[in-house]
Amino acid sequence: MKNKIENFINNYELDEKYANRIPEPHFFYSGDEILKEAISAILAGKNLLLVGDKSTGKNVLAENLAYIFKRPLWNLSFHINIDSSVLIGDDTLKNGNVIFREGPITKAANCGGFVILDEINMAKNEAMAVLHSILDYRRIIDIPGYDIIKLHPATRFIATMNYGYEGTRELNEALLSRFVIIKMPLISREKLIDLIKKEYPNMKSEYVGNIAFFFYDLKLKAEAGEISSNSPDLRGIFDAIDLVKEDLSLSSALELTIANKLFDAYEEEILKDLIKTRFDENLFFKDIFVE
Repeated sequence: MKNKIENFINNYELDEKYANRIPEPHFFYSGDEILKEAISAILAGKNLLLVGDKSTGKNVLAENLAYIFKRPLWNLSFHINIDSSVLIGDDTLKNGNVIFREGPITKAANCGGFVILDEINMAKNEAMAVLHSILDYRRIIDIPGYDIIKLHPATRFIATMNYGYEGTRELNEALLSRFVIIKMPLISREKLIDLIKKEYPNMKSEYVGNIAFFFYDLKLKAEAGEISSNSPDLRGIFDAIDLVKEDLSLSSALELTIANKLFDAYEEEILKDLIKTRFDENLFFKDIFVE
């Protein structure tokens, strides 16, 4: 597989002006089997749909793929009213002349970039129409008043979606058929512990384990419907650790990055009690890290 990736990179030269768009991931995806499946899909010329709960690493995997294949990356979020002009581009004035301003999908189509279609199941109808066109087997973009653009052979689309979030909807069969679908598993305790150790090598083993178990405490509470499904937030936990490095107590940091994101007073109280149960109130950097 390594040789095939190298052949992909060598076969599709990249314009230097897009080199700064090749991501350098802060986190590296740790699920070997899922990564292998995703790489196989990219090599086969397929587009990916990554389906899973929050904190399953969908965007991390997408960034890793762009890094592995050395392709520029554009990230489009469908949490707002994105229409065709945002995706493909639109007319604009430059020096008194009307010119076509390329959108991120058009740029990726021309240079062989990767595009993350984040929360694709929140896309509005106009955006959906564009997605149906670009993901079609013909791989073309038909821009009214301009030429038809053929997608560069290296161009790939990596969509992500969560189920059951407010504002989401089911994807129709025609759109689903345009993707290879990977169901993203939750990171295991062992791999989460390895990830924390890698990010914070000076953290004492006791607290590495406690923080990993706290994440799973959150997951169990969310699954039981006691707190919001948004609560098991790995980014929030890493943010809290970073705050501890700046002399905030761990309890206070977790309240800021996890508990205060809940706007239901009852749920917030449950989460604060969970923090108090798992961690002493006066845990600071000197207690958690080996200096």
